[in-house]
Amino acid sequence: MDNKTENLLEVNNIEVVYNDIIQVLRGVSLNVAKGSIVALLGTNGAGKTTTLRAISGLLKPENGFIREGYIKFKNEDITNVLGTQVVKLGAVMVPEGRRVFKHLTVDENILVGSITRKDGAQKIRADHELMFAHFPRLAKITHRLAGYCSGGEQQMIAIARALMAAPEMLMLDEPSLGLAPLLVKEIFENIKLINKELNATILVVEQNAKIALNVSDYAYIMESGKIVLEGPSRELQNNPDVKEFYMGITQGGGRKSFKEVKSYKRRKRWM
Repeated sequence: MDNKTENLLEVNNIEVVYNDIIQVLRGVSLNVAKGSIVALLGTNGAGKTTTLRAISGLLKPENGFIREGYIKFKNEDITNVLGTQVVKLGAVMVPEGRRVFKHLTVDENILVGSITRKDGAQKIRADHELMFAHFPRLAKITHRLAGYCSGGEQQMIAIARALMAAPEMLMLDEPSLGLAPLLVKEIFENIKLINKELNATILVVEQNAKIALNVSDYAYIMESGKIVLEGPSRELQNNPDVKEFYMGITQGGGRKSFKEVKSYKRRKRWM
C-alpha cells in the first residue's frame, strides 16, 4: 500500500505460535490505511482469523502469542496486549459465527457495545438511533430475543453492537458465512455505507473473494500462514491467477494453489 497514505494499522512481520510449539503465522505484514476498506482473503485454515485475533488481542485465551514482529494501531504498539485495551483504543472485532447474546433482546445486544464508552449518554443515544437507521430490519424487531433472529439479523446485530463502541477501525471475520446470497449482498452494502457515512476504517476477512474485492480498496491473499499476494482490489479482480484460484477450475480439474502458478513470483518481504 502507498507509504504516503496514513496507516491506521501496521502489522509487521509477525509470527504467531500456539502452545509454544504450533506456528500458525509466518512473517505476516499488512497495512490498513485510514478511511479504507481492506480485505484479507484466503481459504479455510490460511491464517486469516488468527491474524484478526492477533490484532484484536484475543490470542492469550487460546494460549497463543506473537513471538516475532509487532503490531501498531494509531502508532501505538499493541503487540500481545489484552483485547480490552485494543477496544479502548478504537479497534473492534466482529467474530465469526455472529455470537450474539441469545437471551438478550436485539436492543439490549446493541446497547452492550457501548459499555466501554465515556463520551456521554446523549452521544450514545444518538448512535443507538443511528444503528436502526443503518439496519432498518432490526428496527422492526427491537424486543425480540436475539436467539430467535435469523442468521442475517444476528450478523446485523453483531455489527451494530460493535459499532456502538464507536470504533475507528471495524474488523469483520467472515461476515458472509452461512448467509443466503441476498443477505450477503445486503451486509456488504451496509459495510460500504458504514465506511462512507460513519468514517469507519474496515478490515474484513472473507472467503468470498468476489464480493470482498468488489467492496474493498486494497486486498491481501493468505496461504499457509503467509501473505502470498497483495494489491489494489481492482487489480486483483482482473488477475487471471486470482480468478482461477477463487472462481474457476483448472483444465486438469481441481482448484489451483498459488504455489502451482508458474507466472506467480513470490515477493520477498523486508523489515
